[in-house]
Amino acid sequence: MHTTQRKAFSLIELTITIAILAMLTTILAPALSSARKQMRGLSSQANLSTIGQVSAMYALDHEDRIFSFTWRGGEIYKSLKTGKLREASNDQVAAAWQTQNILQRATGRLKGPGNLLAPIARLMYRRWSHLVLADYMGGNVSDPLWADPADTNLLHWQLNPLEYTEADNSFPYGNGGGDLEPGYDNDSNWGPIGIKQLWAFASSYQVVPHAWMEDFENQYRPVSDTTNLFATVFGGAPTVGERRFHEVRFPTMKVHMFEEFDREQTGTPYFAYDHAAPAKLMFDGSINTLQSGLAQSSVSPNDYLFGSKAEWTQHYVPIDTFPIPLGGLGDQTELNMRYRWTLGGLSGIDYPSQLAPARRR
Repeated sequence: MHTTQRKAFSLIELTITIAILAMLTTILAPALSSARKQMRGLSSQANLSTIGQVSAMYALDHEDRIFSFTWRGGEIYKSLKTGKLREASNDQVAAAWQTQNILQRATGRLKGPGNLLAPIARLMYRRWSHLVLADYMGGNVSDPLWADPADTNLLHWQLNPLEYTEADNSFPYGNGGGDLEPGYDNDSNWGPIGIKQLWAFASSYQVVPHAWMEDFENQYRPVSDTTNLFATVFGGAPTVGERRFHEVRFPTMKVHMFEEFDREQTGTPYFAYDHAAPAKLMFDGSINTLQSGLAQSSVSPNDYLFGSKAEWTQHYVPIDTFPIPLGGLGDQTELNMRYRWTLGGLSGIDYPSQLAPARRR
């Protein structure tokens, strides 16, 4: 009778096997990382493409309107929490109330520690216009559709929207912002609870200002000391939320929404760095991934209203927890804001025709 004995690994063979596996891991790791970034980039482009399709549907149902907040100053609205009627003093307050209304209906958070407040300290058009589309789509205000798959902070906040109430939380200015390193945006209006609550319902994608404000009068403008806040040109109350798709003269060459950061590149550059190539939704529904430096120069509305076409540049100032400038906190590198502030507004051009992406059918 014969028995078969299984030959065991010797110590030398095991050591060699482990060494080979370690070497393969070292060789393949960069390729795997690159592939992961590429897949996330494609997923983000797919998000923007879907948003573009829903935006077109919204326009069909709303007299060609580019999605934006629709509540207006001077109008009467009912509070979901108290049932009382109240008059909005201006469009900014009305948009804050509409934001509160959308989020309260979507989440049911009307009472208790998570009661959603009206964020009247901020211009809702700036970062939260997408909530109007979310409401139109059925109210899923925490849909991953609004997040770049590489935006791990936002994805975490979507899953943990009440974390801002905890002592050690990851939300921007979640702990008051008093101990921030120099170089972060230190505006005091980031601190109120009504603003902290909103980060779980933010988006990785920005809407260009002219999609919701006028082109040549009653406008908001950039300010020199921060990339995160806007000011009014004359200090009045600009007309907002009234733009239509038919006002876009060159849809294939005009950016509608864009990734605020190119998260597929080393350092996660802010969109305004010339070498950044964030995904961009054009007004015709196509996706553009060309470098920002290939786009037309930006011009502040404050300048061209008075006949100047001077290039508008400013340095990137991060919000707490957001990617830092490539040169580190406090970096004063001047960046051209490109498609955020294009000369001519919706009638202008962001990417010359020879560079514009072909329309996808």
